[in-house]
Amino acid sequence: MINSYNKKVLEIFKNPMNMGEMKNADGVGKVGNPRCGDVMYIYIRVSKNKKGEEIIKDIKFQTLGCPAAIATSSMMTELAKGKKIEDALKITNKDVADALGKLPPIKMHCSNLAADALKKAVDNYQGKFTKDNECVRCCSGGSNS
Repeated sequence: MINSYNKKVLEIFKNPMNMGEMKNADGVGKVGNPRCGDVMYIYIRVSKNKKGEEIIKDIKFQTLGCPAAIATSSMMTELAKGKKIEDALKITNKDVADALGKLPPIKMHCSNLAADALKKAVDNYQGKFTKDNECVRCCSGGSNS
């Protein structure tokens, strides 16, 4: 399967950007795919730009998974870093895959994980989910306080 990845995916897999845990992150998103076993954490630190808009000042990831999962995590962090929150939330799985050049069709779910993890990290930052991704407003296990 490694032969089906393009050079860019393999290069990012071997030299990922923004990898690691972020202590005291403002938001944390966790996603996984039980079918393939990939697990991804996205950590964000938020600040305000000169216009007072919230931006993703720093972003990191930890991923346990295949080369595509690691490459998509890394690429997603690069696409989101420095962006206003609302613009970062517009990053799609297709954007991530396109930025990598192309993913094998069987690995497109990895780019879905990266975009979903970012959205969960923002949701956590905005108070919609705990750091364990439990809903705090409406779902079981959460509270409205």
